[in-house]
Amino acid sequence: MEYYRPIAMTDAARPAGALPLAGGWCWFAQVEVLRRDGPARLVAVGDLPGEVRDRLSAPRPDFGGLGLDRPRIMGILNVTPDSFSDGGRFLAPDAALAQAQAMAQGADVLDIGGESTRPGAAEVAMAEEIARTAPVIAALRAGGLTVPVSIDTRKAAVAQAALAAGAGIVNDVAATGFDPAMASTVAGAGAPIILMHSVKTPATMQDDPRYEDVLLDVFDFLNARIAMAEAAGIPRARIMVDPGIGFGKTAAHNLALIRGLSLFHDLGVPVLLGASRKRFIGTIGREDVAEARMPGSVAVALAGVAQGAQMLRVHDVAETRQALRLWQAVNGVDE
Repeated sequence: MEYYRPIAMTDAARPAGALPLAGGWCWFAQVEVLRRDGPARLVAVGDLPGEVRDRLSAPRPDFGGLGLDRPRIMGILNVTPDSFSDGGRFLAPDAALAQAQAMAQGADVLDIGGESTRPGAAEVAMAEEIARTAPVIAALRAGGLTVPVSIDTRKAAVAQAALAAGAGIVNDVAATGFDPAMASTVAGAGAPIILMHSVKTPATMQDDPRYEDVLLDVFDFLNARIAMAEAAGIPRARIMVDPGIGFGKTAAHNLALIRGLSLFHDLGVPVLLGASRKRFIGTIGREDVAEARMPGSVAVALAGVAQGAQMLRVHDVAETRQALRLWQAVNGVDE
């Protein structure tokens, strides 16, 4: 099997014949062709099979009501007592509502979660997770918030309650693999879904994770989960993928995925990058305190945008928005 990683560029000196990457702000004139059983090689776009050119260059459909012709920001709102970075800060309903309203000034989507998925985290009872998330979503809608909302959950009943309360997107860190009812629930609701790569459970995912080739292994996993979601009735046009930075990965694994991020455009669906405040940023950036990792988080987010990632999942919305505006201005990308 061959894998096609477009070499994403944003330079104004764009050669004739270069193609837009996923219909977005990057372009590519060459593709790195990867194989498990042989060396990689560079191929000009004109020498690619037609279906590969089309898959890599075609505009992605709107996702959850958002056009993907420019980078989008997803703001993280954890209504949990134990999330790795902001656990407990927004558990109280008033605090959650205030934070959501503040983030909505710069975020394109709000991602609300009631179960921590930090390394070592224990599972939260379904009723408790619903009680933490659905009332907050309902209150946001009652207060006039129009920004799209996603529910960050592995459980179908939690997703269903959130959708009923006013969420429009399901963000499943288990890619429908934790709860057998998740795919059919999402399909029945007609909702879009984000499928993320992970291994095992949060409680054990950092116990010596290993891969044959992390980039290709994650690609194959997501490709298989897309096929399963489609078989359950979720159209490909309502699917986004997330390589799962920090979920069952070492720092080296995370860096390999970020360096090779443009490979995931070969799946033909939008790509989300969620690296905000993760441990590897603290390790490389020499910052032990998660809340102080904003500069490193922004650096990784912009690296993802430079490879055409359509959505950035971040804690520091205002800072990321400012950095993104500057990146877009420098690279001639419309805001």
